[in-house]
Amino acid sequence: MFNDIFLFVTFIAVLIAMAFPLGNYMAKVFYGENEKLGKLFLPIEKLIYRFAGVNENKEMNWRQYAVALILFNVLGTVLVFIVQLTQQLLPFNPQNFESVGTWYLALNTAISFMTNTNWQAYSGESSLSYFTQMIGLTVQNFLSAATGCAVAVAFIRGLTRKTTNLIGNFWHDLVRCTVRILLPISILLTIVFVQQGVVQNLDAYQTVQTAQGTEQTIAMGPVASQEAIKMLGTNGGGFFNANSAHPFENPTPLTNFVQMLAIFVVPLGLVFMFGIMTENKKQGFAIAGAMIILFVMMLGINYYSELNGNPMIAQMNIGEPTSMEGKEVRFGLGASSLFTTVTTAASCGAVNNMHDSLTPLGGFVPLLQMMLGEIVFGGAGAGFYGMMVYVMITVFIVGLMVGRTPEYLGKKIEAREMKWVMIALLIPSVTILLFSAIASVVDAGLAGLNNDGPHGLSEILYGFTSAAANNGSAFAGLTANTVFYDLMLGIAMLLGRFGVIIPMLAVAGSMAEKKTAPISLGTFETTSITFMVLLVGIILIVGALTFLPALSLGPIVEHVLMLQGITF
Repeated sequence: MFNDIFLFVTFIAVLIAMAFPLGNYMAKVFYGENEKLGKLFLPIEKLIYRFAGVNENKEMNWRQYAVALILFNVLGTVLVFIVQLTQQLLPFNPQNFESVGTWYLALNTAISFMTNTNWQAYSGESSLSYFTQMIGLTVQNFLSAATGCAVAVAFIRGLTRKTTNLIGNFWHDLVRCTVRILLPISILLTIVFVQQGVVQNLDAYQTVQTAQGTEQTIAMGPVASQEAIKMLGTNGGGFFNANSAHPFENPTPLTNFVQMLAIFVVPLGLVFMFGIMTENKKQGFAIAGAMIILFVMMLGINYYSELNGNPMIAQMNIGEPTSMEGKEVRFGLGASSLFTTVTTAASCGAVNNMHDSLTPLGGFVPLLQMMLGEIVFGGAGAGFYGMMVYVMITVFIVGLMVGRTPEYLGKKIEAREMKWVMIALLIPSVTILLFSAIASVVDAGLAGLNNDGPHGLSEILYGFTSAAANNGSAFAGLTANTVFYDLMLGIAMLLGRFGVIIPMLAVAGSMAEKKTAPISLGTFETTSITFMVLLVGIILIVGALTFLPALSLGPIVEHVLMLQGITF
């Protein structure tokens, strides 16, 4: 246990030490300052703008920003969809894979990678060519992450600018994030992964003879490069079906640690960048503090539950009840619990253990984190603007309590902004609950279950929660490659992504138009410990009110039944 606690503390300390300077760098990138590396990147960016035929200097209002964002992502979806269905005609296909098989699987995958979800209803090493992996999926890993970061930056401009309807230029934000942040760090991560043994080549699959005299096919491919942006962009889609539990993707404890850091570093860096861009670093520290409090709470619950395991195992007199089912021995319990909590606190979805094998309360943690909107650090950009939903709700409630017009950063939060905020909160929540309810009663939904009872409900609930939260991990017992699930999950991904992005851009546009009021004795301080505690409390209360009934029928009742010796 001591080693595990040391790992947890070290992880948080290293994360903060890395994220703060990254936040400073990102502030310079999006402020447009001529930093030294900018001279290197500017010619590349100019070439991209010229090729795309866009004017990166013309700023947009929130509607123009949203339209550009949606059209760009629709185009990316179409491209990935076509590539999957024609990969047998395209290069870099040494295994001569045919098309992915069905249009609905191709559509689900295209939507998945465009929305930063990376839900995988297929086995990558047995169905996708290198061309599809690189040009289709890896490219979308960069662009979907950059899209989320662009929205976060636009939202910050909306909060910090005064009496204007302009929140920046989508193309400028997208390209700068990709070229100056995601690409350089991904190259560095790729080098580290290759040095540690992650595969990176374009060779055909290798057939070898095992010690037992049988033949085994060893998959090859450009794994390390996809692994880097998969983590850094909080995408999560693995080259292999086993994802980061596969030794070719995640071979050592060092790669495991680095992958977890990569998942959180950009989301936390954006929070620190927020403090810098508001010219009050304490604003960023307060939000980061609330995120860390929630993260430690969730990690503690998951680790405690997995450490105590299933009491029925202890009764078999085969050793400790610690739950190691579905976990890699080379990582152990501590690193597995940490990875589980990290990947579902962010909208990543990469896994180094099988979540379907988690104890009931161990599985409760990733479910709840995704249901809250993955705002505990969250995805690249998505975590920040998702957390701002709760920040604005908190400020609004406090304002009502003291009888004062709610304000944030000196700007009044009025009915118009709160309507958009509530839309951003309700769309993913309604999607999760409504779609899970439908799948729980129709034959097409029930046909995909691997378990009965509350665990079966948890499988369905986890699937739609993962989709609407744009996470991509799964309780693997759910058979999701069917017409019903491919289409329903695809719709959930779209609603979860754009049902939050569009309202938050609208809030950004509305806030940018406002004047800044001077601080007075009645101004609620949003940099204090009191604010952090209130923010954490509002997040947990809203989550409990929204999802507790569903969670009670799933993991909570399963935990009670497990203590009585009943399993599913």
